[in-house]
Amino acid sequence: MQNSRKKLNWRGATLGLALATFVLTLTLFPSRSAAQNDQPQDDPPTRVARLGYMEGSVSFQPAGEDEWVGAVDNRPLTTGDKLWADKGSRAELQLGTAVIRLSENTGVSFLNLDDHTVQVQLSSGAINIRVRRLDRDDDFEIDTPNLAFTLSQAGSYRLAASDDGSNTTVTIRAGDGEATGNGQTYSVHAGQTATFSGTDSLNADVEQVGDPDQFDTWADGREHRHDASRSAEYLSPETVGYDDLDDSGDWRDGGEYGHVWFPRVQADWAPYREGHWAWIDPWGYTWVDDSPWGYAPFHYGRWVSVEGRWGWIPGPRAEVPVYAPALVVFIGAGGGWGGNIGWFPLGPREVFVPSYPVSRGYMTQINVSSTTVNVTQVTNVYNTTIVNKTTNITNVTYVNRTVQGGVTAVPQNAFASAQPVGRAAVKVTPQQIASAPVSSRVAVNPTPAAVMGGKASTAGHVAAPPAAVMRRQVVAKATPPPPPVPFAKKQQAMAAHPGQPIAKHELASLRPAAAAHPAVKIAPPGKPATPTTGHPAAQPNGARPGQPAAPANQPANRPGTPPPAAQPNRPAPNQPPAAQPNKPETNRPAEPNRPPAAQPNRPPAAQPSKPENRPAEPNRTPAAQPNRPPAAQPSKPENRPAEPNRTPAAQPNRPPAAQPSKPENRPAEPNRTPAAQPNRPPAAQPSKPEPNRPPAARPENKPPAPTRNEPAAKPSTPPAAQHPPAASKPAPPPAKKEPAKTPEEKKREEKPPGA
Repeated sequence: MQNSRKKLNWRGATLGLALATFVLTLTLFPSRSAAQNDQPQDDPPTRVARLGYMEGSVSFQPAGEDEWVGAVDNRPLTTGDKLWADKGSRAELQLGTAVIRLSENTGVSFLNLDDHTVQVQLSSGAINIRVRRLDRDDDFEIDTPNLAFTLSQAGSYRLAASDDGSNTTVTIRAGDGEATGNGQTYSVHAGQTATFSGTDSLNADVEQVGDPDQFDTWADGREHRHDASRSAEYLSPETVGYDDLDDSGDWRDGGEYGHVWFPRVQADWAPYREGHWAWIDPWGYTWVDDSPWGYAPFHYGRWVSVEGRWGWIPGPRAEVPVYAPALVVFIGAGGGWGGNIGWFPLGPREVFVPSYPVSRGYMTQINVSSTTVNVTQVTNVYNTTIVNKTTNITNVTYVNRTVQGGVTAVPQNAFASAQPVGRAAVKVTPQQIASAPVSSRVAVNPTPAAVMGGKASTAGHVAAPPAAVMRRQVVAKATPPPPPVPFAKKQQAMAAHPGQPIAKHELASLRPAAAAHPAVKIAPPGKPATPTTGHPAAQPNGARPGQPAAPANQPANRPGTPPPAAQPNRPAPNQPPAAQPNKPETNRPAEPNRPPAAQPNRPPAAQPSKPENRPAEPNRTPAAQPNRPPAAQPSKPENRPAEPNRTPAAQPNRPPAAQPSKPENRPAEPNRTPAAQPNRPPAAQPSKPEPNRPPAARPENKPPAPTRNEPAAKPSTPPAAQHPPAASKPAPPPAKKEPAKTPEEKKREEKPPGA
């Protein structure tokens, strides 16, 4: 009996544990049907880019708008937003795991920015990118007018697009990447600088990385601030803007709250008071703080008042932070609170309820990454405010609602038009605060000024990119989302739910059918290509990007470069010296008092066996060569380096018969007048008889000395004893010559007739 009770208790415990596990699983991992009901496709990205630093004149254009306005610090940027750094200006965009820094005369835009994609349009100028972490499912792409560059791993990158969009330079000091354009792909590795030219075809030249310039040095200095930040000890390294906390506040142990950061501010200061409210889709009303450090404490974590001083508590260090537009609760958000709108910061362990459409999983993630909170509590709040559509949160006690000076209020018009809160703030009493309803969103639609931001009044009065840059298309590898819808087209749809952004699936109906991104040209699938190496001025084969390369057996077209050692042109043993091509040489000074050697009716000398292996000389105007005998040539002309721009020395006349035996096998010589072919009849040669000198009397490979005004020796051998012509080309028939007469024949001729 006792054993059966133990078994029953054990089975009950096991069943209870299984039920508890099942409930916890449903809470943390909702089913597919629940996720579909929660519309996860409407969840906004969990990250944005922060405009964290500026120098000089920097302009900004919100997504979907045509006007440029002055940029402001701490502005969150997302898909569709554009930024322009004018002459002598610089800017820095922070993304948590990466930083993008802009040089002067540089324009960028986010074609796509979400949890796993960073797609940047670089129309003109130069950017420096530092990627601290890149996961396998992350895509980081930079699109320029002639290529799309994909980062393969974390590292340090620099890309520069020319003013006319014809070329892009990629420099990698650490990392790896791939350039794609016009059906070609090129790999670029650490320590390389690649210059990509051409728009119809993508050509690449790769060389070693050079020394950093002023822009690189500035970027390195900004990066050092991040690497040396003390605040990295207390929060997640992906928290955007934490390195700005070091110089403006102090970290202290807050007891039950853990480490708390206290800003150095005046006594009556309160969070969310020095800045303005901007409208940024798809989040809606977004807080933009004026303080240089005013980003991380207003988009992550919670605020607490400790002994009359405000302190900021970051989220758990092990959690990846999720961006929030503003972690506040609104008071009188329906406009019935005396025409004013107020708010106060969320405290520790309090649940943030987004004012934009979200799924259950998103709401859980954004809360557990910002504060220590029970998941069940988050789920209960989600069911109350999102599922049941209860927008007023009346059953929650918020600690900061009753803190003296913790509530800030402004007139409704000031709130909805991005006016500075510090100047527009109105005084409210504790009684008014206690009696006003609280809400997760403001039920008031924004004005166009809220879309343009804190410097909306500067529209049309700031530096903007040149018109050619603004209209320029870029090459993209990944297809970006459709272009954003202008605010004017969304105003009517927003009237049905004031103060709430339009869901993604509803925005589709406001776009034209099959709207393609006008600023993007999708690159065709690419095949791996091999770039040239070295600077374009010193390319192998004399090739520059976009120019055809010389044949493999042809030397580079560089002055002063000797022929390759692997292609000697020396005569074979037992052969006379290699005959030179029959090139007429102009501008050659004649040798005085040296008549041409008398070598008529001489058959062609034996030619080299492989004249076709002689390298051609590209881009060289052939010098005229008067007829000269091969005897006057040096024994090894192939070992003599070419001397460009030098008038060739005069050489004895050589008959045109001394041509290569296989001229048809000789590689073509570009830009060169064809040499005259040696098919001349011997009758065109001088008529002086040829000396009867046997070839055997001439040493091998040694040219005979030229004759100088000497009478020709009497022939000792008949012409038939001379060398026959080369087999590959039959020699023309020799000129007719009367045979020598014997003494008897001479006597008979001298004897008078009839003797």
